[in-house]
Amino acid sequence: MNGGKKLDGRELVSAVVAEAVRRGAEMAEAYYGRSEDLTIEVRNGEVETLKIASEEGLGIRVIKGGCLGFAYTSDLSWNAVKETIDAALANLQVASEDSFNTLPEAPSSYPELDLLDPALRKVPLEEKIEKTRAIERAGRSFDPRVRLTDRVSYEDSWYQVAIANSRGVLASHQGAFCGGSAVLVAESEGEQQTGFSFQLTRRYHDFDPEAIGKEAALKAVRMLGARPKETMKVPIVFDPYVVTSFLGLLATALTAEAVQKGRSLFVGKVGEKVAASGVTIVDDSLLEGGILSTPFDGEGVPGQRKLLIKDGYLRGFLHNTYTAARDGVASTGNALRASYKSTPEVGSSNFYLAPGKIKNEEIIRNTERGLYLTEVMGMHTANPISGDFSVGAAGIWIEGGELTKPVRGMVIAGNIVRLLEMVDAVGSEVRFFGGRGAPVIRVTGLTLSG
Repeated sequence: MNGGKKLDGRELVSAVVAEAVRRGAEMAEAYYGRSEDLTIEVRNGEVETLKIASEEGLGIRVIKGGCLGFAYTSDLSWNAVKETIDAALANLQVASEDSFNTLPEAPSSYPELDLLDPALRKVPLEEKIEKTRAIERAGRSFDPRVRLTDRVSYEDSWYQVAIANSRGVLASHQGAFCGGSAVLVAESEGEQQTGFSFQLTRRYHDFDPEAIGKEAALKAVRMLGARPKETMKVPIVFDPYVVTSFLGLLATALTAEAVQKGRSLFVGKVGEKVAASGVTIVDDSLLEGGILSTPFDGEGVPGQRKLLIKDGYLRGFLHNTYTAARDGVASTGNALRASYKSTPEVGSSNFYLAPGKIKNEEIIRNTERGLYLTEVMGMHTANPISGDFSVGAAGIWIEGGELTKPVRGMVIAGNIVRLLEMVDAVGSEVRFFGGRGAPVIRVTGLTLSG
């Protein structure tokens, strides 16, 4: 291949597409992915885990007669690549015909995003280890009751992708991010409580190890002495992290794939009011600094900002090329690939509840009596089709607009759409946890069961 010279990502995917078409594919696509990941774990000041991993490979999709074949390889020698093309073509023979199998056309241009901080790859390993230790030091020194380190870690990732198809798509980009997390245990009079914190950022110099450690310690300490309360119906103020747990349920339900399979609570509701007027939900692949920001999706469709729910009204769903073809609409650029080893599904990017006009802390001050919900347990049991949920709940009791005593051993149950309809306050500061973000919100009408 090219005299034995190793091709870069763009050259490789272009050559693969041309070869696949030459071998009989009506349409062909090649997706190249490369990543380098670092993980550091520290306990009691000592490095427990230091892991450096890298991965590189190629995924190939071919379409002929409405049938789709796929194969992938981590061996990028030209002989291995040709064998992978043959495997993808062979898989056509056992695939079912589907007229909606297609590939996107080339766009006129792609958005330009700054996703790569050059500093991240220049920082010495020793400095990153010291930053990890700083997380633990900040947490353990926050309060003498913080006595155990469950887990403290630092991670960073650099990645590169390239994609080409036989309809003219040819694109590539690279990016990186870093972050850290802490799980710390506070103890008092034989009782233990755990606190958790994490941060991900595109910019190394925005990474704040002390803030991570202190937040995890604060969350552990403030829950010491937590007790259940009696069953009552009171306003519940949701911490941003808890809101993002519920957004995970919504992100799945707002994919066209779930709708087309009848597995979404939003089937047939486009144009209808499905939430309170203050609720706007956005998926934005172009968000500045977003961990999941990308100039194009896993099929080469340009990234874009999508309003899914606007002022309480359902506007539409997330699409990849296949689901868009089924509905006769344009892809929203939400083809998601876990890696080169998988075909594109439909998924969210930077998925968030848009900010309101009230400062987060003012929502608490304006709540005379209620619960500041900081943790839910069992969210995985929620029903993504009906939207019903019943989860364990913990938080801080609000009395007279002030956070007072810790509460644990409670349950909240309901339906996600009904919950959205009962939102009566939305905070003005959005906090992201990876690819999901939210402000503080307040919900009235839920029953808090003891």
